[in-house]
Parts: sequence; C-alpha cells; structure tokens
Amino acid sequence: MPKMKTKSGAKKRFIVRASGSIKRSQAFKRHILTKKTTKTKRQLRGMLTVHASNVKSVRAMLPNA
Repeated sequence: MPKMKTKSGAKKRFIVRASGSIKRSQAFKRHILTKKTTKTKRQLRGMLTVHASNVKSVRAMLPNA
C-alpha cells in the first residue's frame, strides 16, 4: 500500500493549530488592489479559521498534519 500524500497546494494554504483547528489566509488580497478601498484592504489582513463545513475536505488534503 503506498503512502498517502499531502496535496501540495493545501500545504501552502493551510496551517493546523495545536488545538486541531485549521488556519487560513484571506482571499481577494493579491492583486487589483487599486480599486479596493483602504477599509476593505485593512479588513482582509490577518488569518481566519476554516469553516466547519469545509474542515473535513481540508483534513483529507492534509493526511499527515
């Protein structure tokens, strides 16, 4: 039986905390920032927790985390 591999895209995007919750960064903060307001860009800073409905699929992509 071969080893289960981690999805390389998922390992770049998600971090599993010690408590078991999964941390993710905000979307819509990479490019086309000129038309976004300063308030919007400020609120897109920081990290969030992955929603409960998506945790199962993210865990499947990170079998060794």
